[in-house]
Amino acid sequence: MQIIRVTDEFEALKPAAQLIRQGGLVAFPTETVYGLGANALQGDAVANIFKAKGRPSDNPLIVHISDLNQLEEIVSHVSEQAKLLMERFWPGPLTLIMPKNENIPDEVTAGLSTVGVRFPKHPAAQALISMAGVPIAAPSANTSGKPSPTTAQHVIDDLFGKIDAIIDGGNAEVGLESTIVDVSGEIPVLLRPGGITYEQLCETLGEVALGQSVTEQLSSNITAIAPGMKYPHYSPNAQVVVVKGENEAIIRYINQQIKNQHSLGKKVGAMVYNQVLPAILHADVLLSLGDIHHRSSAAANLFSYLRTFDEQGAEIVYAQDCGESGIGLAISNRLNKAAGYEIVEVNS
Repeated sequence: MQIIRVTDEFEALKPAAQLIRQGGLVAFPTETVYGLGANALQGDAVANIFKAKGRPSDNPLIVHISDLNQLEEIVSHVSEQAKLLMERFWPGPLTLIMPKNENIPDEVTAGLSTVGVRFPKHPAAQALISMAGVPIAAPSANTSGKPSPTTAQHVIDDLFGKIDAIIDGGNAEVGLESTIVDVSGEIPVLLRPGGITYEQLCETLGEVALGQSVTEQLSSNITAIAPGMKYPHYSPNAQVVVVKGENEAIIRYINQQIKNQHSLGKKVGAMVYNQVLPAILHADVLLSLGDIHHRSSAAANLFSYLRTFDEQGAEIVYAQDCGESGIGLAISNRLNKAAGYEIVEVNS
C-alpha cells in the first residue's frame, strides 16, 4: 500500500489518479474529512469501498467532482434551487441530492434514483479528481461506524492493508462531513448538517425543511437517501453520554458522575468547553472543545478527540452539548449519534 504526501505541484498524486482509473481504492484529504475514493462509474470498484469499510450496502455514497461540466454524466436534472446553492457554496462542504444519470451504477446510490454530488474545496482533492479524469465516489475513510478520519494517521489506523493508497494532506480544516441537502423535490430538505449551516441555507433559498434524521435516530425500516441518516456513526469504543443544560448544572453533574464511575473502577473522560473546563475535577482524560461562542475548533477536533479517548483507555465519556444554532447543529448531530442518543438534560 502506498502512502503519498501532498506537494504543492500535486505531481505526487499521479500514481493515485492512475489507481482510481484502474479500479483501485485511494484515501484522500478533503476540507471536511478524509474520503475513501473509487471510480464512481465502475460498480465493481465502488463495491470494494463497502468491503474495505464494512459498510452496509444500502448506505449510499457521495460522488465528488472537480469541474461543473462533470455533472452531465452524473445527474439528469439540476434544479434552480441546486444552482443557487452551487453558486454560493461550491466548491465547498456541501453535498446536493439530485436525480441521477444512468451512468451512475446502483452500487453508488444503493439502487436509488437520486445521487449525492459534491465539489470539494481542498486543492489536493480537486487535483486527484482532475488527474483521474472521472468522478470519484467516496464515503469517509474509516471503519464503518467509527469516528470519521481527519488525519492520514486515522486512515492508517483503520484501513491499512485494506486499500491501495493513502494521500496525506495534513489535518482536515472543517472536521465534520459535508452538509447534505436534498434538492430533488419541490422543497429542499436538510438531511445532514455540516460546515454550511441551516441558517446559511435558508438565507440562500428561503424555505428549507429540516429532515427527521438531523435530530433523531431513524428506524431501521426507513430508506436512507444520503449517508449518515440511518446507521450508528462516529462511535468510539467508549460509552458516550451527551450532557445538556446550563454550565453550573453541567459541572455538578459531570463531577458527580466522575466520582460514581471511579467508584466502579472505570476510567472516565470528559469533553467540555472552556467555560466549563476548569471546574471539571478528576477526569482521567479531559479535553477542551474551545470557546462555546466560537465553535469551529470544536467541529475541527471532535472526531479526533473521540479517537483520543479510545487511545487513552477511557471507558465512559461525558460530552457537553453546545446548542443547535449555526455549526452547533452539526456538532450536536454528530455527538448524539456517537452517544447512540444517550442524552442527559440537567437543571440548575
